[in-house]
Amino acid sequence: MANVIEIVNLFGAVLDLCKVTADETLAVLTQGGEREDYAGAFLAAAQERGANAFQINLAKRIPAPGSLAKRTSLSGNRPAIEALKSADIVIDLLGLLWSAEQKEIQSAGTRILMCREPIENIIRMFPTPELRRRVEAGARLLGAAKTLRVTSRLGTDLTYRLGRYPVLTQYGYTDEPGRWDNLPGGFLYTGGDDDGVDGTVVIAPGDLIFPFKRYVGNAIRIEVERGRVVAIEGDHVDAEILRTYMARWNDPRAYAVSHIGWGMDEKALWDFLATSPLAPLSPGADGRAFYGNVLFSTGPNSELGGTNDTACHLDIPLRVADLHLDGEPIVVAGDIIPAELRAAHGARA
Repeated sequence: MANVIEIVNLFGAVLDLCKVTADETLAVLTQGGEREDYAGAFLAAAQERGANAFQINLAKRIPAPGSLAKRTSLSGNRPAIEALKSADIVIDLLGLLWSAEQKEIQSAGTRILMCREPIENIIRMFPTPELRRRVEAGARLLGAAKTLRVTSRLGTDLTYRLGRYPVLTQYGYTDEPGRWDNLPGGFLYTGGDDDGVDGTVVIAPGDLIFPFKRYVGNAIRIEVERGRVVAIEGDHVDAEILRTYMARWNDPRAYAVSHIGWGMDEKALWDFLATSPLAPLSPGADGRAFYGNVLFSTGPNSELGGTNDTACHLDIPLRVADLHLDGEPIVVAGDIIPAELRAAHGARA
């Protein structure tokens, strides 16, 4: 376990990657006194670099039952939102992702770095400029493509018509105005046209479903037509959990197909949630970022600039699938093909 000085130094190295300077202001956002050790370390590291720094700690609020859009402890708190918009960079220890408040803060030019993983995970997956280079190379390929197709030996065959939405990248730090990232983890994604996703997804045994943080034991077959999930097939508990969860929101927008992309981080571990004692503390950076996964998602697309802000969001990393852009192979059976995207040592066992 890292001590206080080591954590301050660790977060200081992150701020250096984020190019935090003495003429900038850094804000740390927390709720209910959670992650106070992280908050203190980020504040200390910012002060060591001469930056102005402050913390906003909000009373923790549980979203009201039946809320269709994502609500957080920041929702409706106009003074706090305006204070965060005044900062150059916000360290988000609360978890604003997919919220309207995050989008507003970013629109003001404030960059945001979310940090909610255990320290040990941050050390193991610490971001590097080399990871950024590879992720951004992938973004150029994805941004130029007109179609994306995902297939697998178990029957996945899903096609996305691309062009409406931008490509978003994650590599663990942010040094550009208005840009969001998460510490740690490296992957990239975009969205298909709202009515431009059709086909079949087979969630195979060993694939993950977030936010369940659950490995699937039996194959689940999902049918997609014109950008919407129209059937979830399987006569076992895995499929029933998925059907029940999505129906519980009573929100037709929950069945929209959201983003699609692939994992790039060779230091992320596919089996982390099953094998690490830290799994209960992790929101899931390993599962979403592990090298060569194809990340299929349903629900909101507001981060991409769309209008769907449903609170029902599923990330489903497919472990052994193939992904092609305009017919060219990018991911094949969990391995990344283009030389400019490949990690030097491949996926970590």
